[in-house]
Amino acid sequence: MGANDLENVMPTSLLSSRRNFLKTSFVGGAAALLSPWSVPRIIGADSSAPAKAFSSRVALTAGEDRAALAFNGLKAFEKQIAQAIGTKRVILKPNNVAIDNQLAASHAQNLEGILEFLKSIGKSDLVIAESAANGPTLDGFHNFGYHTLAAKYGAKMMDLDQEGFEVLHCFDETDFRPHPCRMSKVLLDPNNFIISAAKFKTHDRVLTTLSLKNIVVGAPIKDPGFRWGPGARPGAKNDKPLTHGSGFRGINYNLYALAPRLHPHLSVIDGYEGMEGEGPVGGTPVQHRVCVVSPDWLAADRVAVELMGIDFKNVGYLNFCGQTKMGEADLDKIEILGPAVKDHIKPYKLARNLEKQLIWKEPVKKG
Repeated sequence: MGANDLENVMPTSLLSSRRNFLKTSFVGGAAALLSPWSVPRIIGADSSAPAKAFSSRVALTAGEDRAALAFNGLKAFEKQIAQAIGTKRVILKPNNVAIDNQLAASHAQNLEGILEFLKSIGKSDLVIAESAANGPTLDGFHNFGYHTLAAKYGAKMMDLDQEGFEVLHCFDETDFRPHPCRMSKVLLDPNNFIISAAKFKTHDRVLTTLSLKNIVVGAPIKDPGFRWGPGARPGAKNDKPLTHGSGFRGINYNLYALAPRLHPHLSVIDGYEGMEGEGPVGGTPVQHRVCVVSPDWLAADRVAVELMGIDFKNVGYLNFCGQTKMGEADLDKIEILGPAVKDHIKPYKLARNLEKQLIWKEPVKKG
């Protein structure tokens, strides 16, 4: 894919300012487009039933315009998000586990919906930032058309590998010791507001990768010249494998242990086209046509797990986070703004090694 071959990564509508989407978002059609979010509610709820006590809210949108799904979901929290950002710099963190595989990476149209929303609430200090897993970050940005978005919205494109680091420690299950890991200063900086622009994807180590994992595993940096395959600079290191803890127990524990410092302030999880099977890179597409948005990242991930037809009890790191009250993991305590979750569940095929992944649930055998 060439850097300027935009038609391969986004439809013509993006290049012509998305025609009806932007027009109806800000002119007379805004009421029709956004009216479902004017009064938070649970669609289909029995009005005569006692009101539930909810502790978190998640917006669920469904439809055929990827950018509009993100934009409309964010509108449900417009005032809350504006206040939370305040004067902070906004870091929009896509999930680019691969720089040359669009299905494995955050789509430009999803980012466009987020950026258009930020523009609508007057936020201008915007950065699209990533440390891609398999090669140069900015190469991926150009492959996926992010440079066009950056120009359109005045956003900076940032390679987190070049922006400094702080040393945190990751557990390794082979020696039960902490190991130093270089983590992005940008994602750790309390003066930044972190948006996780994640995707619905299955995973071959923790069942699914959603908004939390996008931040935690995106934070470790790599040396200049590191890449998978031909062209790699000899000796260039990549600290991302350290978060995986040398096993299924190790990665679940590290995701949980690092979450207090490395979590999103806002989750936008794109399920327009998800990935099932051998994710997070080698899976196949799922046409799902949904998006999940919430300021409570754990609630957002919990709802996404449900929409993917995954048994939440099997997702170790999210269960750990729920047990220690990092957010809301009880579906009955999450208010859904939008259509009913049950009407949009689409079971995803899980990785072939599912049984091995579930070893985290078993006690460690004594030697």
